[in-house]
Amino acid sequence: MNSKNLQTYFDCGFSKMRAGVFNKNNQTETYYTESEFFTNQLNLDLEIQKIITTLEKDTNEYINNINLMIDSPKMLSIGISISKKLDGSKLSQANVQFLIQEAKQQIMRNYKYYNIIHIIINDYKIDGINYSYLPNDITCHFMSMDIFFICLPNDLVTYFKNIFSKSNILIKQIICSSYAKSINYKDNLTFTGYVSFIDIGFTKTSIISYLNDKILSLDVLPIGGNHITKDISKILSIGHEQSETIKINYDESKIFSDNSNFSSETIQKIIFARTQEILELCAKSIKSNIFTNTQFRVILTGEGSKIFGSQDTKKNQFFDDMDFLDESTEDICQSGFKLGKGINNQEVKIIPKKQTKQGFFEKLFHFFE
Repeated sequence: MNSKNLQTYFDCGFSKMRAGVFNKNNQTETYYTESEFFTNQLNLDLEIQKIITTLEKDTNEYINNINLMIDSPKMLSIGISISKKLDGSKLSQANVQFLIQEAKQQIMRNYKYYNIIHIIINDYKIDGINYSYLPNDITCHFMSMDIFFICLPNDLVTYFKNIFSKSNILIKQIICSSYAKSINYKDNLTFTGYVSFIDIGFTKTSIISYLNDKILSLDVLPIGGNHITKDISKILSIGHEQSETIKINYDESKIFSDNSNFSSETIQKIIFARTQEILELCAKSIKSNIFTNTQFRVILTGEGSKIFGSQDTKKNQFFDDMDFLDESTEDICQSGFKLGKGINNQEVKIIPKKQTKQGFFEKLFHFFE
């Protein structure tokens, strides 16, 4: 069974899967692996099995629980401001917990088909004074809190729980992948002021904006890197796999034009049109949520954003300060691990319901099926 010191993080994208195992008492003891691209549930099951087998071999430990990192085009972010009158007594943790629970109940009542993944406290307002963190030993008559919720569809959560249960693996914690990455990168790169992280995935693009340590918004667009592949496939009348290869090798597109009817100029126009559309939609989202004309920094991340790393597509009319961050499996998995350790002090720890673990012989039986 799992060593108490080892923790496993799975990042499940729509086209690629990554996993890392960390020893919480020894930062140098880490193990990483990733999958090939997959296109259907059968391949997803097989990739999970291969990754689990690889990690169990590397760590010499059975893996029976994991921390899951996922995103979704249907992901929601909801902000709530909630308040409570007090009697001038000392502010206690119980007062804060009461307000958090009340806000949580409101979300659960109004968004029945969603699962709360993250609860983030942006501000405490105590007797008219704003605090980023809850002050110690303070009395008050009135307090309010600005709370930010990140939610995923229930059916998506159930889907992944069922997938991993086939391998007799329980999901201990679910983490929004793009949120975890943005927190990690923002802190590592010591960004201040307004900064937005645009995470371009296979079928979605998430935009997370911050002002210093405060999360301002999380928006999700149902468009991603696969839309560029589909454009190439449709316009050039070629298969999806060949289109994906052309997109991935965009900087070397002349290779394709030497022995085909596809000109480098045509490929460039197709890619440029779609990437500009994505950037324009992201710019509108950011400006509608930040409500300021102040200049802000934009960081592009995600598997689908690699096409933006080319010199041509970086030229755009929407952002003055835009950078591309090349991610590795280590970067992504470490983002989940750090968030799980409490890298964000403003986040409320969600304790999952207790789940029944399967015994050793049930696990052993699975290996012989």
